[in-house]
Amino acid sequence: MIKRRVHVAAAAIFSDDGNEVLLARRPSTVDQGGLWEFPGGKLAPYETGFEALRRELHEELGISIERAQPLIRVHHEYSDKHILLDVWQVHGFSGEPYGREGQAVRWVKLGELFNYPFPAANLPILRAVMLPTEYLITAEEEDDGVFLDKLQRALIEDGVRLVQLRAKSLDESAYLARAEQALQLCREHGARLLLNTEPEMLAHIDADGVHLTSERLMTLERRPIVEGKWLSASTHDEGQLARAGRIGCDFVTLSPLRTTPSHPDAAPLGWHDFQQLVEPAAMPVFALGGMTRHDANHARAVGAQGIASIRDFWR
Repeated sequence: MIKRRVHVAAAAIFSDDGNEVLLARRPSTVDQGGLWEFPGGKLAPYETGFEALRRELHEELGISIERAQPLIRVHHEYSDKHILLDVWQVHGFSGEPYGREGQAVRWVKLGELFNYPFPAANLPILRAVMLPTEYLITAEEEDDGVFLDKLQRALIEDGVRLVQLRAKSLDESAYLARAEQALQLCREHGARLLLNTEPEMLAHIDADGVHLTSERLMTLERRPIVEGKWLSASTHDEGQLARAGRIGCDFVTLSPLRTTPSHPDAAPLGWHDFQQLVEPAAMPVFALGGMTRHDANHARAVGAQGIASIRDFWR
């Protein structure tokens, strides 16, 4: 059976302070009625995703978009159709949103989104909405004091809110000690901390999740940590992205975009190949490898959640 293909534009509309997002409830008379969703609708003939989004938000909510950028594109297979959700992040609009078609709408805090029932295709969107656009990977530092000074600078001056603790030179006890200090600092500044180590280490420290190396990722057949903790992984090709999706990773890094001093022999993907790999991934993907904050808009334009970096944040 040939499935019909449905292209939908949807919006994650953020409040002024960025702490809430607007949801709409599907009417009980339609498919998956009663579930909550991000407002939007199907593209009309010859419309782009942004054109459809602008029209749909005016028709459904009575608002006009002033500032928006791509968030994520999600391909999802239902039994009777293939759906593409072209999702945009809206941070500026005029008008007061209300359900012009009689639908319920509600502002919901980001931390409460998983309390609402959504269509299955919306799960990657929820993750993308809750993640920041910058992912700090810490550099190797022998001195704990230097490490904490640099981490604090990144949290305060750069506003980093997602941190991966990478410290391959430390033994297990030293890594745990550093992780405890990093976690306390991240908690003070509202940042999440992921451990780049064996998943079992979460039994010893209540960090926000685990980041898997690509080698560790490829040994797994199922998700190694509980739901409710964040699971990310390093990926470099289509096979690794597929394995990350299969075991239930919440997001990944994809690298290298460019040649880097740390991996001079690794062939860079470039933006074109990066975009081709990200399109079917159905999870947030951070661009890694020679990235700086100046690349953030370009990365978002080709489907990335944002950029991951060591050098640009670890000064």
